[in-house]
Amino acid sequence: MAKKKIAEIDFSTEEKIKVAAAKVFQQKGFAATRTRDIAEEAGMNLALINYYFRSKQKLFDLIMEEKLSTFFKNFIPLILGSELSLDEKIKYVVKNYITLLSENPDLPLFVLNAIHTNPKHFAKIVKGAEMIQHAPLVAQLKKQNPKMKFEHFFLNIMALSIFPFIMRPAISIISEPIGNNFEALMKERMELVPLWMNSIIKTK
Repeated sequence: MAKKKIAEIDFSTEEKIKVAAAKVFQQKGFAATRTRDIAEEAGMNLALINYYFRSKQKLFDLIMEEKLSTFFKNFIPLILGSELSLDEKIKYVVKNYITLLSENPDLPLFVLNAIHTNPKHFAKIVKGAEMIQHAPLVAQLKKQNPKMKFEHFFLNIMALSIFPFIMRPAISIISEPIGNNFEALMKERMELVPLWMNSIIKTK
């Protein structure tokens, strides 16, 4: 019973540190962040941060891998799977990303920051990338349009689903109607983006 309680405390402490670190890394970037900043944000002493994670680099790497895994885990299995039709895959990916980003508004900027900071981690997390050229999704695209490149498909679906969340802080200032209705607009995009993607795929 005591061991279980200690484990629960350890897990809670680690998660609290990671949440605080992700917030500070997002605000300041990796280079400008001090371990002391993370400790202050988490409401803990510096020694406790070092005890759990040893260094700022290890803490950042762990958070980045978790964020990247969350960000891309829904996409890669669909690329490599053959159970769903192309239209079903598009709808699934769009719905999942918009829902994920609505619930985690800091995720896009953190992931972009992480990718630029260490692109090798991006390649490490997105496992199976070397198999993409032989994946069912690529064959499904070619069947719809032999000239369609997977690269354009991937970039377009990411941009249409994710870019609004990256721009949200500026959009809220530039356009008050968009800012006030952002959540409703994102729900509309769940229906609209698949339609736009299908139109793009059919363009020759």
